[in-house]
Amino acid sequence: MSVIQFFYNLLWGDLVTIPLPGGSSIGLSLLVLILIPAGVYFTIRTRFLPFRLFPEMLKITVEKKTSTEKNSISGMQALIISTATRVGMGNLVGVVAAISMGGAGAVFWMWITALLGSSTAFIEATLAQLYKEKDPLYGGFRGGPAYYIHHLFHKKEHRMKRSVIAALFALSGLLCWCGISQVIGNSVSSAFKNAFHIPPLYTTIVLVILAAVIVLRKNATVKVLDIIVPVMAGCYFLITIFIIVKNAGQLPAVFRQIFEEAFGLRQAAAGGFGAVLMNGAKRGLFSNEAGSGSAPCAAAAADISHPAKEGLLQAFGVFIDTIVICSCSAMIMLLAPAELTTGLTGMDLLQTAMNYHLGKFGVIFIAVTLWLFSFSTFIGILFYARPNLAYLFGDNWLSQTLYKILALIMLFIGGLAAYTFVWDLGDIGIGLMTVFNMTALIPLSGQAIQSLKDYEKQL
Repeated sequence: MSVIQFFYNLLWGDLVTIPLPGGSSIGLSLLVLILIPAGVYFTIRTRFLPFRLFPEMLKITVEKKTSTEKNSISGMQALIISTATRVGMGNLVGVVAAISMGGAGAVFWMWITALLGSSTAFIEATLAQLYKEKDPLYGGFRGGPAYYIHHLFHKKEHRMKRSVIAALFALSGLLCWCGISQVIGNSVSSAFKNAFHIPPLYTTIVLVILAAVIVLRKNATVKVLDIIVPVMAGCYFLITIFIIVKNAGQLPAVFRQIFEEAFGLRQAAAGGFGAVLMNGAKRGLFSNEAGSGSAPCAAAAADISHPAKEGLLQAFGVFIDTIVICSCSAMIMLLAPAELTTGLTGMDLLQTAMNYHLGKFGVIFIAVTLWLFSFSTFIGILFYARPNLAYLFGDNWLSQTLYKILALIMLFIGGLAAYTFVWDLGDIGIGLMTVFNMTALIPLSGQAIQSLKDYEKQL
């Protein structure tokens, strides 16, 4: 436990503390020190891609798959898979935590983090496309950070079959996704117990059986996510729009609160600006996953006419995750009376807010939404595991199936009890993935920039 705590604090704890006027301070973790400067760097290198090419992102989303490669997926399907894992508990529980700890101003810094993360997501997804390869097991294509890290370092490690850094990334990913599986099981069983008073054992059994039917079949993942993701995201968005329209008169006050608290105008005297900034930034990074190297595992599978197209689609995925879905959660909470939500945290806060807006239906809706978000995340992360297992253990069904069974076991265990030890392992896994991914992302970013220039020239 002490070793796990050491690595957790190294990655997520305050590595550097910067004092600010008024007694405030900003604590910077290693991941924030890596991802925020990288996001600024990539945004400048791509000439502010999230703003400049946003219309092009929308245009690409409606393009149809043109390739005849067997079992390959379209760029849009790859976006749906990555959205399934991005749009998860972080969009509900994560936003609640950010606002609980950092106030309404944390929402603004989540937006800023997402805009910077879009450029990072473009770079890593484009590189995944540039270094993808044929998938002999599932058909179509595969790739991701393990593959482009391998190409960067294999010359230095020419005597070794696998790059050490690439193998460490793949292992970190598999570790992370096992931890997330347990968190998913626990979150779903807890939400259903609160909303429907269903014992966790029953919920967990049904969840594991449904998941097993999908993930143990060869190519059911994409078909299922094609249905679940648009429906769940669309319903959540429409319900939020209804709540916003219903409370339209409060919107100016809510946005004023977000911007005032974002710059610590209310908290400056109490020394709270650092908490506002860092809670928004950390939760934004954790939610949109840009730079962690997970989404490129889906991006590499896309059969698309130009690598930069998939990069633009994945940049748009960050927008969907944070600017749209996370903002929906924030509005649901901020439009509820403060006296109802004061002192509440976690799902209690969100369910109380939904109960105020929509009554009992709101509590049930959040429980079902969390189930859909979490279930799609579980299916998505097992899609991510495919290329990493292949990189580590070669092309065989044994390793693929054993990992799926391990993830299902973790899902079952998590549904019955919360083991923070495993949760911390998941956080460490995604932190290490980010560190290993960024070792290749910055040196190889020039190739992604060149691909963008080529695409714009063709346009």
